[in-house]
Amino acid sequence: MKTTRAVAPKAEVALLLYAGCQTAMVHGMTDLLQIASDFSVKRGGPPLRVSHWRAEDAEGIARCFDTYPAGQRRFPDIVIVPGRLTGPAGSEEAAPYVRWLKERHTEGAVLTANCGGVFMLAATGLLSDRPATTHWAFADAFRERFPDVRLDTDKIVIEDGEIITAGGLMAWTDLGMRLVDRIFGPTIMLETGRFLLIDPAGREQRHYSSFAPRLNHGDEAILKIQHWLQAKEARAVTAGAMARQAGMEERTFLRRFKAATGLTPTEYAQHLRIGKARELLEFTKRPVDQIAWSVGYEDAGAFRKLFHRIIGLSPSDYRQRFGVANAAAA
Repeated sequence: MKTTRAVAPKAEVALLLYAGCQTAMVHGMTDLLQIASDFSVKRGGPPLRVSHWRAEDAEGIARCFDTYPAGQRRFPDIVIVPGRLTGPAGSEEAAPYVRWLKERHTEGAVLTANCGGVFMLAATGLLSDRPATTHWAFADAFRERFPDVRLDTDKIVIEDGEIITAGGLMAWTDLGMRLVDRIFGPTIMLETGRFLLIDPAGREQRHYSSFAPRLNHGDEAILKIQHWLQAKEARAVTAGAMARQAGMEERTFLRRFKAATGLTPTEYAQHLRIGKARELLEFTKRPVDQIAWSVGYEDAGAFRKLFHRIIGLSPSDYRQRFGVANAAAA
């Protein structure tokens, strides 16, 4: 597919490059957007301009790659901040890019970011009191650094007007499909998805993330209970029993446990049990009802409801998607 340059691009999408940014995303997103552009042209529509921008000593942040070099030298309509394999950029490193992003936003650009790149976007202050997502493994660090952002790491993509954020390292594919849909509409988006074998249906991070409890909170008594719960796999343990094990009055224990872990003791135990259930669903062929009983739930119906609420899939759907036996058969 070859893109003609006779028609002016419908929009310019810019990828912001910085030290250590995920090159797989940069090149993959460029290809995805170019494929969408080619499909648009094939149907008689306009192409899409894709550019890369990086910090230049003399010129500040400027284009270093452009699929439409003959075009007018204006600023982009959409800006994408990639993630980074080594983790989010610190405040000092992000500062020059933050200023540039704020200027583009003032000019009307849609700002988007993926994975750890959401930290750079949040540093602009534009996410204050707005919903956003990032990689689930960065959730605690993000909340500590940007407590005014309404973080939801269950979601892979959160589209909030002129701000779009995406979760894990490979969530750039989901982000790319959202951008194609926004720029060209559903027909081109579906054609692009079929060509790249990308499912355009919505996914959620909670299908993939594992429970990572806070262990560095500094409350030794609560940490002792966390280790105790892990050893018991949180089976048949009440808040009162935890409080007695910790040697505390129950009200005091409940307050300290929530402050240290961010969860109530009941919620914490539920996450541990569901984590064990996920493992059994993935690596065994045991019936769901039996798995429910083995992780401490006598009511299989209640187990199924809780599993769906935490993971976003039914136990059967989870096994179908992630079970080792199903993967081997496929």
